[in-house]
Amino acid sequence: MDENKDTKENEEIEEIKEIQVDGNDTIKISNEAVATYAGIAISEVEGVYGMSGGFAGITEVLSGKKNLSKGVKVEIEEKNVKIDVSIIAEYGARIPDVAFEIQTRVKKSVETMTGLKVLEVNIHVQGVHTILDKEKDDEDDEEVETETDE
Repeated sequence: MDENKDTKENEEIEEIKEIQVDGNDTIKISNEAVATYAGIAISEVEGVYGMSGGFAGITEVLSGKKNLSKGVKVEIEEKNVKIDVSIIAEYGARIPDVAFEIQTRVKKSVETMTGLKVLEVNIHVQGVHTILDKEKDDEDDEEVETETDE
């Protein structure tokens, strides 16, 4: 059990990249920090229903906190960064426009906040949230409210 904990800590340490500033001065920025800046920028784009990503949904349920880096993968190499974003688009949104807006906002946000140069922002559309999905979500919400009222 302790061996797994040590391995996890080492993986987290590897995710934090050092950036040489001047002389011996360095700044350490984690992939998670960059992903959070990107996630905040994405959440402001119209046409994005949500983010799509592996185990982040389980983490949100267990912790009760919204994971802003969900669906964002970051690779930092020296002073450059590559970002992959997985989204679920709103039905009716023009995907090329949404993708361009995401790329623009993420690049501006990450470069402004971290000083890193964004080389790539790749958008992966994992699905489309339709009107039928919305009606189903509304029905599920009503069932939950009814159950809690009893």
